[in-house]
Amino acid sequence: MTSAVASSGTKTASTPQENASPEKFRLILMMALTLVTGVVDAVGYLGLDHIFTGNMTGNVVILAMALAGAANLPTLGPLVALGAFLLGAAVAGSTLQSSPKGWNRRVTLLLTAGCIALTGTAATSLIVEDVGRQSIGVIVAAVIAMHMGSQALIARHLGVRDMTTVVITSTMTSLAGESLVGKQRPRLLNRRLGAVLAMFAGAAIGVPLLQIHLSVPIGLGIAITAAVTVLGSRRWH
Repeated sequence: MTSAVASSGTKTASTPQENASPEKFRLILMMALTLVTGVVDAVGYLGLDHIFTGNMTGNVVILAMALAGAANLPTLGPLVALGAFLLGAAVAGSTLQSSPKGWNRRVTLLLTAGCIALTGTAATSLIVEDVGRQSIGVIVAAVIAMHMGSQALIARHLGVRDMTTVVITSTMTSLAGESLVGKQRPRLLNRRLGAVLAMFAGAAIGVPLLQIHLSVPIGLGIAITAAVTVLGSRRWH
């Protein structure tokens, strides 16, 4: 009887598979947001006059070449997008500064605000004909970039290893310099390659959707971000 009571009062040790399950779930959510970055960068570069909305490295390079005299390159759009990205990151950083690491209500609030902002850009593209060729297109790109800045800061706050959701160059560096030639057994199939492929897939998906209408790939970004927000708020912990 005593042994039965002791046995019933003892917690069953979790298996490695059970311990890995939450981390795998978080990884999938971050890869989904990385895919969104690829989608909105396709929107910005192809649909909004060569403006990167998630990859700020691209905007810095385009802006530098334009200022150096290269023809047919925009200056206002990349500059505004850079400022908007920084603003989004600053607002998110200020919001999350005093909150503990991991998912919390403020993360949910910021991602919800991002969905609302993206919805506004999609609605604008439906109302304004050929928005990419109008001056308002710069504003649309800036709003998307502001959300991506917020998303990038959220990813840092959540702290899923190798998942920045917006930066791929450093991820590829780690993939080549650590995953493939590190001290441990080389591994090609890992989260770093997954992040690269998610970004690639997002951009590839964005191109045909743009042929339908600018609002379509933005709508996909809204749907994925909304799904991540709901799932993260319910199951992150």
